[in-house]
Parts: sequence; structure tokens; C-alpha cells
Amino acid sequence: MPRITTAALAFAIIATSAAPVLAKGVMKGAAVGAAAGHFIGKGHAKAGAAVGAIAGHHHAAHKAAKR
Repeated sequence: MPRITTAALAFAIIATSAAPVLAKGVMKGAAVGAAAGHFIGKGHAKAGAAVGAIAGHHHAAHKAAKR
């Protein structure tokens, strides 16, 4: 999938989210995961971004539940 299509899809999913507070965790997690996947090896950035987005969402939801 081209990068622009992937970015547009990610933006559309985040923009329609019911909880915009958690979108911050998703974007931060995806960025960190993509960077980590990039350094692991070729082709791992997308998988790292996906896993990072899930982990970032979980972490943000956990912090929001504590408040």
C-alpha cells in the first residue's frame, strides 16, 4: 500500500474516533513503533507502526482510566 494511502487511512480512522484524547497515544505509539521497526530491518516499519499504535492506544486508555 502506498505511503500516502496508508497515511490517509490512518488519519481517517483517527479523525472519526470517538475519543480524541486517545488518538494522541495512537499517533505517538505508531511513530515510535515505526522507528523501531525501521531499525530492526527492511519492511518492519509498517508492522512496528501497527503494534506501536495498539500499544499507544492501550497505554493512553489505561492512563485515562486512572484519572
